[in-house]
Amino acid sequence: MQIFVDYIWVFLIGGLVCMIGEILIITTNITSARILVTFVLVGVVLEAVGVFDYISDFAKAGINVPIIGFGASLAKGAIGAVKTHGFLGIFTGGLTATAGGIAAAIGFAFLFALIFKSHTKK
Repeated sequence: MQIFVDYIWVFLIGGLVCMIGEILIITTNITSARILVTFVLVGVVLEAVGVFDYISDFAKAGINVPIIGFGASLAKGAIGAVKTHGFLGIFTGGLTATAGGIAAAIGFAFLFALIFKSHTKK
């Protein structure tokens, strides 16, 4: 029974994140790219102040799967690399922590570009 409650919370938290994005798109002149960057920065800030893990324990994939989780992963990697490698860890840690996801995104984008014919929106 607990797994169903977890699924409901994941759905509600993830839906809330998406709803906030949609509200920003509809009610403001902020571009989608700027909203995306804002969500990444929210993840970075939540990880930097140490709150993201508590939210992640509760919301699970509802907060980890959206782009907020990517920002938190960047910050977590950078923080860990600074502790082990010093100042240069700022530049290498985030990319090392998220390399798998970045490589998968590039690979799937290439694969879909080969399969489907892209065109501009009219």
